[in-house]
Amino acid sequence: MSISAKDVEHVADLARLDLSDEEKDRFAGQLNAILKYAEKLNELDTDGVEPTSHVLPLANVMREDEVRPSWPIEKVLANAPDEEDGQFKVPAVLE
Repeated sequence: MSISAKDVEHVADLARLDLSDEEKDRFAGQLNAILKYAEKLNELDTDGVEPTSHVLPLANVMREDEVRPSWPIEKVLANAPDEEDGQFKVPAVLE
């Protein structure tokens, strides 16, 4: 697969970019170099390599859920700028 200056122009139009002809040619060359490098991956022998979702082994480091008593509502609302009926009162965001 090869990217032409016309392909770069099309993507630039979608992105609302105004590129000069020199920039289109330069970006086409750079994108083709990236694709050429990526094609090297096809040369690798991946037979016998299992698919992975992550290169590092991951373990869940979250703590277990446990029921604990909550703070008293008076203490929770002690620093609230405004409260109403035991809840934080905030300015309306919708009219």
